[in-house]
Amino acid sequence: MFASNIGFFSMLYGSGPVVLFVLGVLLFFSVFSWTIIFMKAGAVGKALSESRDFLDYFFDVSSVDKVFSETENYRNASLARVFRAGYIEYRGLADRNDKRMAEERISRAIGREANTEVKRLSRYVSFLATVGNTAPFIGLFGTVWGIMNSFQSIGLAQSASLATVAPGIAEALVATAAGLAAAIPSVIAYNFFSQQIDTIEKDLEDFSGEYVKSFLNELR
Repeated sequence: MFASNIGFFSMLYGSGPVVLFVLGVLLFFSVFSWTIIFMKAGAVGKALSESRDFLDYFFDVSSVDKVFSETENYRNASLARVFRAGYIEYRGLADRNDKRMAEERISRAIGREANTEVKRLSRYVSFLATVGNTAPFIGLFGTVWGIMNSFQSIGLAQSASLATVAPGIAEALVATAAGLAAAIPSVIAYNFFSQQIDTIEKDLEDFSGEYVKSFLNELR
């Protein structure tokens, strides 16, 4: 194992500047992708679990004032954030007798906050798709470049034996392996987070209708 690590690092040491640049780019992609994955795993997971708990509380309590005071305990919940925006708009209404205008203003405030929430959760997720789509090709470019240099070295050495060819090819293939190592987790994470955010967006749409009705009931 120790010997293989030494072989790997000596192989990198012998790589040309273009291959090293490609590996540096892929390392940056990989580190940034994993940072996004850990960040989003926490944010999206909390948004979903706290929203479920908040929704249970919302349907158990009839008073919107009580629900609003409880939103402090669900600060990561997307539904609670949307509720707070609608409640603040509701409390700021100068004329609560005009139900049509009240409904429009509350619906608008809820829609604005729902869009903000989806954007917040989706931020940086598209970078995972970019890494998933481009990293294999960047790695392939490094490999092609490395193989070209290897063949050039073989020509200068005037020998095509396995001992001459294999180290250069192995060195070049490291770039492809690095590209795949960056791309595969990024694609899996992108698909997973996209599905989770779609679920939250659907919950926000369903919740908004029920939520506006609860405010209109308060106005009666």
